[in-house]
Amino acid sequence: MTPLNFRTLDLNLLRVFDEVMSERSLTRAAENLAITQPAVSNAMRRLRDAMGDELLVRHGQGVQPTPRAQALWPVVREALASLADNLAPERFDPATAKTTLVLVMADATAGTLIPHLLEILEVEAPGVTVRILPLTTRDPRSLLDEETADLAIGNFPAVLADLTARAQSGALVAYESRRLYDGQYVAAMRRDHPLSRQPLTLERYCAARHALVSFSGRAWGFIDEALASLGKKRHIALTVNQYGTAARVVAQTDLVTVMPRHFVPISHMAEELHIAKLPLDVMAVHVDALWHKRGPNRPAYDWMVQALGRAAQQALALQHPL
Repeated sequence: MTPLNFRTLDLNLLRVFDEVMSERSLTRAAENLAITQPAVSNAMRRLRDAMGDELLVRHGQGVQPTPRAQALWPVVREALASLADNLAPERFDPATAKTTLVLVMADATAGTLIPHLLEILEVEAPGVTVRILPLTTRDPRSLLDEETADLAIGNFPAVLADLTARAQSGALVAYESRRLYDGQYVAAMRRDHPLSRQPLTLERYCAARHALVSFSGRAWGFIDEALASLGKKRHIALTVNQYGTAARVVAQTDLVTVMPRHFVPISHMAEELHIAKLPLDVMAVHVDALWHKRGPNRPAYDWMVQALGRAAQQALALQHPL
């Protein structure tokens, strides 16, 4: 690996590198930068020579980054974003803003937050449009990196632990997060389920047939990990990817499911469900907002996260009692 002489490096090359990495295409990068494709190719050649690494290789109709390019990109994006924030800080006026923000979250989270968020937007930011995408992963960082979503809202314990470890080691962290609310998971079953008439012990819970909500589609989750640590397991008869679907299914069958307690009153199934405390210790529901520091509309993100926090406070007042 060739040592880089930073004093002689043309910093414009980093802007081109960032655009190419984002688009994975020299042609699209050139269009976005309003320069020619040969100019982009020349810039990448100069950066390659300075770095002593190919950085990009041809892949189909586009380009694919080398491992060094993958490691360099977050650092470059953070530096460019910091310069932009300090040299030309953006402002966001919610009352006059005309923008669309894309949020990725599970149906339970959307059902909890969005009705209250829309009330806030109607009064304070009538020109702001929100688009919701379904959450299909417990690690949404790739969605934020690719700018598929502006903010991810959900329970991301492994991601936050990784970001904390990186920060403590002195590494650059490209994401910010804020806790919106805490809750707990509960067992849910139909109102006249046999288990609703007796204490829900661990043995009875494991003997039941279960419906699992899995965003990734995998037929196991954190409940199964907790049971395995106790030398127990359960029978998962059905796997779905939405809490709303699980609520409707268990209301009409003998299956038992697990859902966030705050989802019960907004599921429209509260009168048909029996809710019970889980017979084992599991992690709490920590719902966080996660976003990229170098996002294209950072002041809008800051305002949206604050609005989501207010929406969460209103929603938690409606939690189902155990």
